[in-house]
Amino acid sequence: MRGMLATFAVLCAALIAMTAAGVEPGEMLADPVLETRARDISKNLRCLVCQNQSIDDSNAALARDLRIIVRERLAAGDSDTEVIDYVVARYGDFVLLKPPLKPVTYALWFGPVAIALAAAAAAAAFLRRRRTRRPFRSIPTSAAGSKRC
Repeated sequence: MRGMLATFAVLCAALIAMTAAGVEPGEMLADPVLETRARDISKNLRCLVCQNQSIDDSNAALARDLRIIVRERLAAGDSDTEVIDYVVARYGDFVLLKPPLKPVTYALWFGPVAIALAAAAAAAAFLRRRRTRRPFRSIPTSAAGSKRC
């Protein structure tokens, strides 16, 4: 029992360590105002490796590089919008956790809804066809045929 408890504790500690914030102390800016701006921007940019995490939360090498780029651009005097525009120009709208609604991103916004509607229509058609199908009727056999069975 103690062995299982110890294993569970180690697994929990490992999971907690994996979910720790990706920003390393060496990346942080000395100016707290700029650092706050950098963190706000980083929370809205997608890690291109992890894809479901922001670069602020990710430990991937590419996320680290993007965090450094954001901080360098802010230190150079860029506004938040200029930094985001710079990153989007390099990586596309996919790098944004909330991509803008425009013709190029319609698939991102409406694709899941279209797939769900198509699945619901297919399920409804299947159930309707199943309900209207005639029940299976057995073919009557002759007396001679039933003796053989």
